[in-house]
Parts: sequence; C-alpha cells; structure tokens
Amino acid sequence: ELTVLGKAQEFFQICDLEGKGFVTRQDMQRLHPELPLSLEELEKVFVTLDADGNGSLTPKEFITGFSQFLLEQIALKNDMVQPSEGETAFPVRYEETMSGDEDEEFQFSNLMNRLGAAKVLDDETDVKQLWLQLRKEEPHLLSNFEEFLVRIFSQLQEADNEKNELECALKKKIAAYDEEIQHLYEEMEQQIKKEKEQFLLKDTERFQSHSQELECKLLSKEQELEQLVQKQKRLEHQCTQLLSGKEETKVENTKLKLTNQELLRDLERTSHELSLAQQQLQVLQEEASRLHEEKEMEVYRVTETLQREKSGLLKQLDFLR
Repeated sequence: ELTVLGKAQEFFQICDLEGKGFVTRQDMQRLHPELPLSLEELEKVFVTLDADGNGSLTPKEFITGFSQFLLEQIALKNDMVQPSEGETAFPVRYEETMSGDEDEEFQFSNLMNRLGAAKVLDDETDVKQLWLQLRKEEPHLLSNFEEFLVRIFSQLQEADNEKNELECALKKKIAAYDEEIQHLYEEMEQQIKKEKEQFLLKDTERFQSHSQELECKLLSKEQELEQLVQKQKRLEHQCTQLLSGKEETKVENTKLKLTNQELLRDLERTSHELSLAQQQLQVLQEEASRLHEEKEMEVYRVTETLQREKSGLLKQLDFLR
C-alpha cells in the first residue's frame, strides 16, 4: 500500500506540472502514456474521484482515490479480489486508515512539494519541527506560518532562477567569447599563411616589413583577447557580488522582522507593567489620604483634650487663689 501511495503521489506530480495544487480533467490526460488506460477511461476515473463535482481534485482526493483505484486494479489482475454487487469503486477512504502521524507527514510533504522546497532546502528538519509544533500548540498560527513559507520560498525560488539565468547568460557570453577568439586565431593563421606564401615570392626586406605588421596585428589581437578575458572576469565578479548581496539583504530583512517582533513584545510587557504600577500608585495615594485624615482627627482629639485639661487646671488655680 505504501508503494501504491508513492506511485499515486508521483502521478499527481505528473498531472500537476505547473504546481497549482490541484488536478483538472485536462491534467488527468497526462497519465495516458503512463497507464494502460484510454482517454475515455481516464475521464471516467476523474469523474469517479471528483465526488464533490467541482471539476478539480485536491492532493488528498487524488491520492486517496487513485491509490484505491490502483489497489483494485492490482487485485483484479491477480484474481485475488472479486468486488461484490453494490460495492463502490472506492469503498475505503484513505483518511479513515491513515494514522495521525502519517496524515501530518503527508500534509507536510505535500506542502513542501507545492513550495518546491527540495530545490532550495537541503534539510527540512527545522521547518518540519516548527510546523508540527504550531500544528499542535498554536493551530490558529499555522496558516500564517504557511503563508510566510510561501513568500520565503517564492523569494528563494526567484533568487535561484535569477542565479540560473545569470549563470546561463555568463556561459553563453563565455562560449561567444571562446568562439570569437577561435575565429580570430583561425583568421590570423589563414592570414599569416597567405602572407607567408606571398612573401616567399618577394624580397626579404618587404617580407620583413609585412612580418612586423603581422606581429603588431597579432599583438593587438592578443591585447583584445586579454581585454575579453578581463571583461569576463569582471562579469563573473559582478555576478558573485549580486548573488551575495541578495542573500545578505534577505538575512538582514529576516533579522529586522525578528527584532521588530521582539520590540513589540517588550512594548506590550512594558505597557502592562506601567498599568500595574499606576494601579499600585493609586492604591498608595488612597492609603496616604486615609492616613492623613486619621492623623488630623487624632490631632484634633488631642488638642481638644488638652484644651479641656487646661480649662480644668485654670479653674483649680482660681479655686486655690
């Protein structure tokens, strides 16, 4: 069954050469050279797999149905399974037999295939661990993370395409330079040969004069060749600088995004701490106000007591007098 699933995934990639993420009726016809089925039979298979009738097949619909179709074809071929009356063409749905880990593995593999990660990533372990962690702990962030991956891989793919285009253009220029140089050498050899044949018929002085002219021309051609080589080296250096600059810019953009996120988290934490501090300050102010009022009341009571004692003492003093 694993082999059949792998074959079904391979067929899906054959149908979806553009990387759309789904398969149409026209895409299904691409399997005609791969399978012993006519175009009409492939059309019937597509209609059977398209249970919702929307005219397209998702990776899960295609791989689930087509795997079951291949298993039934193998069983019929070996006379091992005889389908009973009323049995549907696809009685067992793949998602019912697929375990959770296999489903996650399939979805991640399908995501990487759609993004073309194999072309730009040597190791998908870190991305996979982060994807699984978000899927389990923060599922509401999974779509944002996948959109981020789409943008990143799109930019990496564009950079890779630009690199390939630059390399191809450089190879073409190098080939053109080599062809031009070879042509110059051939012209020089033919011209030298022709001039030598002519000089053999003339006097030595004239032969020497022409020989010097030819040497000057040869020297000039050699200088042109050296200039072409230097130009080629400059182009290679510019190509390397462009590629290095793009990589550095992408790394710097990623660092800036991470720094921005950290600053936002710090701002939120500081705002929260400020709010707590304001609440504590208000509580302290209320407590200070209450203590001040109590102190004033205590002073008033003490003053009144002293006043009464003073009045009593004055009365006693008058009595003693």
